Amino acid sequence: MDIIAQYGTVFLILAAVFGLFMAWGIGANDVANAMATSVGSKALTIKQAVLIAAVFEFAGAILAGGQVTKTIRKGIVDADLLSATPELLLYGMLASLLAAGIWLLIASRNGWPVSTTHSIVGAIVGFAMVGIGMDAVHWNKVGFIVASWVVSPMLAGFIAFMLFRSVQALILDTEDPFDNAKKYVPYYMFLVGFIIALVTLVKGLKHVGLDLSTVEQYLYAFAAGIVVMVVGKVFVGKIQHDPKMDKKFHFTNVERVFSVLMVITACAMAFAHGSNDVANAIGPVAAVVSIVNSGGEVASKSMLPLWVLGLGGIGIVIGLMMYGKKVIATVGNNITELTPSRGFAATLAAATTVVLASGTGLPISTTHTLVGAVLGVGLARGMAALNLTVIRNIFMSWVVTLPAGAILSILFFFTLKGIFS
Repeated sequence: MDIIAQYGTVFLILAAVFGLFMAWGIGANDVANAMATSVGSKALTIKQAVLIAAVFEFAGAILAGGQVTKTIRKGIVDADLLSATPELLLYGMLASLLAAGIWLLIASRNGWPVSTTHSIVGAIVGFAMVGIGMDAVHWNKVGFIVASWVVSPMLAGFIAFMLFRSVQALILDTEDPFDNAKKYVPYYMFLVGFIIALVTLVKGLKHVGLDLSTVEQYLYAFAAGIVVMVVGKVFVGKIQHDPKMDKKFHFTNVERVFSVLMVITACAMAFAHGSNDVANAIGPVAAVVSIVNSGGEVASKSMLPLWVLGLGGIGIVIGLMMYGKKVIATVGNNITELTPSRGFAATLAAATTVVLASGTGLPISTTHTLVGAVLGVGLARGMAALNLTVIRNIFMSWVVTLPAGAILSILFFFTLKGIFS
């Protein structure tokens, strides 16, 4: 307790700096995933994607990032074991933020789309094992996370495969693809509005005090879907067929219709992502703030000051602007060639998987789901459409993420312990 009283301000400054660094890593790596399909399919330019992400990620983080956050991320560590030595939790949370931030920096530099959730989880498991003991880690939760490496990409891939097959059957493989695109795309827009609204309601807005029942969530999501469909139909109706455009690529006019859809999905995915994944950066910061302010009391939940949410939002935006291009290139261009119709199938499949996972409590990664969805779209066109070398490198980076976070966290934990104790 004396250590907390003596160095409280130092711990708060370190938490703010490391939290900003971790949020920067989320922007550089994870947000790129939310934008990758839109940029890869050329529905948006990099500059447009960064601008959309900056606005909607920040809005999602501030409006729906949560007034109360679990300090011990996803219940992985038993907080009760730390009530006598709260300074160990401080060292652990600071070490976890720094470790996860550094791993995300390494991954982003190499263009590897890794999971920010798994980076911070690996880091927390690492410090808990050596700082408190093996019993402090809820290993069943870790097992769930490892299972999600397989489940979420496969589920998203399957949904994306089926969605793109439906696009082929209803639009691309018909005698009049352009007219059919104008006819059916509004229904896909409804699906996008419905699913993305559901993602936001289920994962984000429950923190703001909107305690909606399941029936209410579905009704609001249905209404959002209708609104998106009506607005989208107006924009789609303005697109006129230009025969010259189809000379280079047979479906250019059709893809112009899907481009409207991709702009909607980009905005919505950025908001949903900001509301959900900002917790990876600010959860540990909130834990440090709570312990320092309470003079050493370890609570399972802590109130979240607005400046902490703002810190997370700003860090995410800066990270995307500075380093997001590399991961966007990997997911958007290098796995398989994307067009707006393929990008739409991948984005909607990823969002649907997030909704399903939220309902079942499976701790999934947006990164893994989106990469799985892009793979599914590629498979719908045959194995030759996939870049297997890039896919192998991505899978290797996923496997390394948990141990990398853990090892770095252990090093920083003992460093901080040595400095302050």
